[in-house]
Amino acid sequence: MKTTLNLIAAILLIGWILGITVEGTGKVIHLLLILSIISVALSLFHKTP
Repeated sequence: MKTTLNLIAAILLIGWILGITVEGTGKVIHLLLILSIISVALSLFHKTP
């Protein structure tokens, strides 16, 4: 589960970085960054039994 969350976070972060270079993407780019941060936070605080 932790590896999957890290992969999702990496993909969202790369999408955010690429989206900054493209004009006209608007608020969607910042949504990707927020989702990436949430995914990393979940992976850091998720405790496995």
